[in-house]
Amino acid sequence: MQATQRHEYVEFVTATTPKLRRTAYLLTGDQHRADDVVQQTLTKLYLKWPRVRGADDVEAYVHRMLVRVFQEERRSRWWGVRLLDRTPEPVPRDDPGGPDDAVVDAVTLRRALASAPPGQRVVLVLRFYADLSVEQTAGVLGCSTGNVKSQTARGLAALRRWLPLDTDAEEVAR
Repeated sequence: MQATQRHEYVEFVTATTPKLRRTAYLLTGDQHRADDVVQQTLTKLYLKWPRVRGADDVEAYVHRMLVRVFQEERRSRWWGVRLLDRTPEPVPRDDPGGPDDAVVDAVTLRRALASAPPGQRVVLVLRFYADLSVEQTAGVLGCSTGNVKSQTARGLAALRRWLPLDTDAEEVAR
């Protein structure tokens, strides 16, 4: 790889790694596995960078790679192995209005997202956390925009079943 290509790669990776890590975490539910998925994706990207850098939408291409690496890892034998007897997440506090409300909300949202079927979860993560458009998400997943829209609607309905809405939030949603 030429020095200019290497510099472009480093700039791209520096700018997109936080987004890729967040996306991978929401897909896997485990920070260590998310880091593994991102690392594998970025390694494959490095090998293909001279060709990938000319793509119309490099970010969508890389998200497609990330989803494929995630799917490949899910098929591997190591996916079900747990080394810890409990998750290292903070335990939500019982008292409402405490300083950890944001943590409680984040943990609740992650649990609700994890309960969504895998196809819907992937669409929700790509659409709302990776900020991809319907068209970009369809390109990443290799499906139609109508499929993305229906999976999004079903995924949001699944989240609504799991997440309690306040009356104010329900008013805004209508």
